[in-house]
Amino acid sequence: MPLTDSLRDDILAAVPSLRAFAISLSGNSDRADDLVQETLLRALANIDSFQPGSNLPAWLFTILRNLFRSDYRKRRREVEDAEGNYAKTLKTHPSQGAHLEFEEFRAALEKLPQDQREALILVGAGGFAYEEAADICGCAVGTVKSRVSRARRALQAILEAGAYDRDGAAAGDAMHAILADAERLSSLR
Repeated sequence: MPLTDSLRDDILAAVPSLRAFAISLSGNSDRADDLVQETLLRALANIDSFQPGSNLPAWLFTILRNLFRSDYRKRRREVEDAEGNYAKTLKTHPSQGAHLEFEEFRAALEKLPQDQREALILVGAGGFAYEEAADICGCAVGTVKSRVSRARRALQAILEAGAYDRDGAAAGDAMHAILADAERLSSLR
């Protein structure tokens, strides 16, 4: 429905009642004026949804009430903090550290020999008992225990060497020696 002169006049005639209603809802004349203005903007933007012959003031009051309720729900979650004192108390721990540690762990895990990595993942991450992991790997229980033990020691050494490397110390030789020992032991199986 297009905005006709008579419809415009009816909308303008409802403004004082809308303002009184808005003041009764918000308790603040400035906020009430903002609500009325937003109501009129919404009404004009959606004038096509108004059914001619229906109650125009009721339609406008419904828009105003819905705007007030939406704004109330939004403001209820907001905290007035003009000087930023509340914002200063909010802290979140950075997630980058955990992400970097996980990436370091994953890279260290990839450096382990395949059989040790497999045994460690089955027992450590998979939660399998040594007997179940032995059945899965097709080897003796003692072999799985040995692989897990060597994998844990090698993984710890790799991760510690990485920590020393970040600090600038030369730990590469120790890490290579541990990996060479782990590969030599895995070739003896």
